[in-house]
Amino acid sequence: MDNAHRQVAPMRTVPTARRNVEHFIPEADVCTKEIDFVVDNGSIDYVNFSGGCEGNLKAIAAMIEGMNVDFVLDRFSGITCGSKSTSCMDQFCHALQEYKAKIQSR
Repeated sequence: MDNAHRQVAPMRTVPTARRNVEHFIPEADVCTKEIDFVVDNGSIDYVNFSGGCEGNLKAIAAMIEGMNVDFVLDRFSGITCGSKSTSCMDQFCHALQEYKAKIQSR
């Protein structure tokens, strides 16, 4: 199949109506430089990783959107990347933990 017949998935963007986008800067030890996400009613509504392994992180984002925050934390916290002590996904879990602490302190 030539490129003219390939279907291209639309770019995922945060709708302008979403005002509660959380922004997280991971530790310097990972490839992802920024993570933006939205949690709605305890589930991940949107996540975008800037930097890192683009294809893998797009796939992970597509997979976890709609999942419960606690499920994601249980499943993905502590995952490492190579010889690093953390990973892009582990850093997202750190972001979710900070988010939960912020919500509980309100």
